[in-house]
Order: sequence, then C-alpha cells, then structure tokens
Amino acid sequence: MTVTAATDAAARHHTTIHPFRALDGVPLTLVHVENSEGTGRTARRGPVLVVHGSGVRAELFRPPLEHTFVDALLAAGWDVWLLNWRASIDLPPLSWTLDDAAAYDHPAAVREVCRLTGRDRMKAVVHCQGSTSFTISAVSGLVPEVDTIVSNAVSLHPVIPDWSRFKIGFVAPVVSRFVSHVSPAWGDRPVGLFAHLMRDLVRATHRECRNTVCRMVSFVYGAGFPALWSHRNLDETTHQWIRGEFGDVPLTFFAQMRRSVNAGHLVPVRNLPGLPASYVAGAPRTEARFVFVAGEDNRCFLPASQQRSFDFFAGHRPGRDALHLLPGYGHLDVFIGQNAARDTYPLILEELAR
Repeated sequence: MTVTAATDAAARHHTTIHPFRALDGVPLTLVHVENSEGTGRTARRGPVLVVHGSGVRAELFRPPLEHTFVDALLAAGWDVWLLNWRASIDLPPLSWTLDDAAAYDHPAAVREVCRLTGRDRMKAVVHCQGSTSFTISAVSGLVPEVDTIVSNAVSLHPVIPDWSRFKIGFVAPVVSRFVSHVSPAWGDRPVGLFAHLMRDLVRATHRECRNTVCRMVSFVYGAGFPALWSHRNLDETTHQWIRGEFGDVPLTFFAQMRRSVNAGHLVPVRNLPGLPASYVAGAPRTEARFVFVAGEDNRCFLPASQQRSFDFFAGHRPGRDALHLLPGYGHLDVFIGQNAARDTYPLILEELAR
C-alpha cells in the first residue's frame, strides 16, 4: 500500500506501507520512506531499520521539524525503513513483553527488509523499548543480518531514577488491579473513571507546562518535569504534535521492567524459541557493532544504563563498540529536538557510515 504522508515534516517523503506478520502471526508494518523527488532511485547506501519505543509509532521519527532524522538518513543516502512493532499505537492493541518482540517481531522485520531490498546486510537505529527488545534479539543471535546497531537510551541494563523505581515497584502493581494498560493520551482523552482520576492526579502534581499529554508522559515514563525531553529542546509546534503520538502501554511491560530493574539487567519473563535463559550470562551472540547513545539529562533511563551495557560488551570484546553521552539532551529529544539536526544526527550518521 502506498500513501503520501500529510504532515508538514513528511510531505516531502513518498511513503509505502508494507504489511507483514511477526513470527507468531501478529500483524506488523514496515514504512518505507523515500524522498518525494527522485522516488525509485536506488539509495547510495543499504537499508536502515529504525525502531520506535513503547506506546508510540513509526511516525515518531517524523516530527514537524524542518529537518527530521528521516530527512538526515535520506540525505546521507540510506534506504529508510521504519518499523511498527507490536508496541505501536498504529496497530491493534495487545499485551506484550520484550521477549515477544525479540523473538517474533524484530527477526521477522529484518528478514522482510532483506527480502524487499534484495540485500543480505543492513543496519538499525533503535530507541527505548525498541532498543531493549532489539538488543535481546541481537545478543540471542536472531538478527545476524544486522551489522551495526545504534541504540538510544537503554539496551541491556535499565537504570532508572529513585522516584521511577517507586512507581514501577509499588504504583504499577496497584494500577494493574484496575486496568490492563495506561496511556499518556488520557491527558486529552481519558476513558473511564480510572483514566479521569489519573489525569486529575497528574494535573495536580505536574505543572511544568500546559500540555496535559506532555505531563502524562512524564508521569508514566520517568521522574522529571518533563521526563523524556527538555522543554528548551522542543519548539512549540513539536510540543503540541506530541499530543497525538502517545497511546496505550500494557502493564505486562512494566511488570517485566520492574523485574529487570531489580535484577540490574533485562530478564526474560517468557520461555520463547531462540531466547536464552539469561541475556547476560554469556558473550553476545552477534557480530554487529553496537553504538550506545544516551542523553546526559535523561530522566527516563539514566545514562548509567548505556554505560553498563557498553561495559558489558567491552568485557567480552574490547575495542569493538562505542559509547556516546550527549550533553544537553535527554530521552526522546535526541530525535525530535529542534536542534537535533545540528547536535545529534551527525553523530548517528557518522557511526552508521563507519
């Protein structure tokens, strides 16, 4: 299916949506993005799979900026593929774990991109829970076609602020007795009594801006005011755009993250084909070079998350991988910040081309 994106940021792109299925049959989509001018030209470089986090979607990487991360990839000659995995708000909602995505979604997506492009090698840029689940796939040896993985914010070792530990350890289990999911979209569109109560609580405790979805994002995902970005890094158009970019997140994810935070590393909660009993017991079963990226101001996952994962990889294969801590940036503003084209995109592009 071919569509032309309607947002200002994406109007210069020609977009083709490729439906496919995860290995367990869950419907997913790949969004192939090309420049509107010159559609059909072969990219100078190979395919790059770009993977979003939890409760968002592939369009996360095309905010209403003059120059988006997708623009930067296209300008550098990459063949861009955005994945909507089972955590995407553009897909039918369901409960999921990181293990599900690692075992079923990412291997299927990588194979599908290779099939559609005729390539046998590719690269990936992965963010947040797209990063944790994709890293599980990689260290389990399930995506051997990927030779470079740029991971933003968190990968194998989630480290979160103390307030987030309290919420995930004590608040989330209580919330799970009443609802199966939570959603930052409740800031604008609460559904049911519990959603209204949570929105009112966030309104009373988060006063950092007038955007209730922005405030709900901080309550759900971190321990900051705001948690996923700095307001100074977002222009007002993007700050308003995020109101439509967040949706349901199942409590099954928070339960797994709680166990992982307590353990100090990702732990499996399902025994699935191809996944080991431990993700950190042995050397990573991947030849891919990892580039660990973290904003120094991240209040969702602290920069120590990526430092610990880099140290883990370096302990098994010193000198192969890289770590970059980004001053002045947090979690998602690495991709949607108004100055990201100047501050963060060049580093990612350099590492992809290395």
